[in-house]
Amino acid sequence: MRLSEATWTDVSDLAGETNLAFLPVGSTEQHGPHAPLGTDAFTAEAVADAGSEAYDGEVVVAPTLPIGVAAEHRQFPGTLWLSPDTFRDTVRETVASLASHGFDRVVVVNGHGGNTDALREVTGTITREDDAYAVAFTWFEAVGEHSSKMGHGGPLETALLRHVAPESVREERIETAREGGADRWGDWVSKVNLAHDSAEFTANGVVGDPSAGDAELGEELLELASASLARLAAAVAERDVSRPARRE
Repeated sequence: MRLSEATWTDVSDLAGETNLAFLPVGSTEQHGPHAPLGTDAFTAEAVADAGSEAYDGEVVVAPTLPIGVAAEHRQFPGTLWLSPDTFRDTVRETVASLASHGFDRVVVVNGHGGNTDALREVTGTITREDDAYAVAFTWFEAVGEHSSKMGHGGPLETALLRHVAPESVREERIETAREGGADRWGDWVSKVNLAHDSAEFTANGVVGDPSAGDAELGEELLELASASLARLAAAVAERDVSRPARRE
């Protein structure tokens, strides 16, 4: 059930049937000349919806948080970003709101790589200190061998957009996106990324070849990600979330 489409009485009825929720989080940031600023939010929401359908049980899908930790893209117009502290607080307080209504086991469904460190930290804090249990799931880390091809506005994101929101892709700009993009994320020496911002290594914000991501691949990615999310949801629903006793 999508929380934004439900009435409060719908939520009241469901609260006795499940304590599980998905919280999609994304970003509003550049994804090259061909893909929309909302790519990470769109894909996270699509995976959360598909995962809720694949899960054998009831789950609430909360509204998507559309702004994340994205200062690394700030040189590209339209990009919005929160500090890691503000982002963590937003996630934590949203989870607390869900928990107050009985949805106290939460999978944060993430679509933006820049959010991952902050999400690992805040879900740990929630679990240790709050009246809820939370874990983070990043969809492009859960698509098998395809995960190694993740760039930025590259084949994976473009493929998933072509499947779930084809009208959002500027197809006439795909070749321009490919030609102006970088082959890899960052500028690496001795396993250290010397670049802090994406504009340091990609002229147009793209990493990877978006022309390699067709709608058929996007369909496969959604199936893989939603199946992974459903398995995770089942594990979260069944897990003993009491905190371990102090070792003596």
